[in-house]
Amino acid sequence: MTKSQIKGTTPLVLQLPAHSLKDYDALIELENQIIEVLGNVGEVDGHDMGAGEINIFVRTDQPVVAFETIKCSLGTQDFLPDIKAACRDVGGEHYTVIHPPGLDHFAIAYGGQ
Repeated sequence: MTKSQIKGTTPLVLQLPAHSLKDYDALIELENQIIEVLGNVGEVDGHDMGAGEINIFVRTDQPVVAFETIKCSLGTQDFLPDIKAACRDVGGEHYTVIHPPGLDHFAIAYGGQ
């Protein structure tokens, strides 16, 4: 998927508690793993860290498929029980929670896209 193909796609946000990854190198390793598995389903569009959380941004027109693809590739990593995922319409303000089931509210405390 090229940058021109992702215009107008849905922003998917993967959110982890900051303590989930030991350091910045672990974040980059995770991001690279996500890039590898997404294929044509989406494209990593960066990350931010702060306020106790890590956010990884993915551009996709299939946010649920992208999240399930990512989740399956992560296997049993320690942070998996703490991961949250949500998407919103381009230009929208409110996120729709994808994971975990039952989560009512999703917000980005630092930065954001």
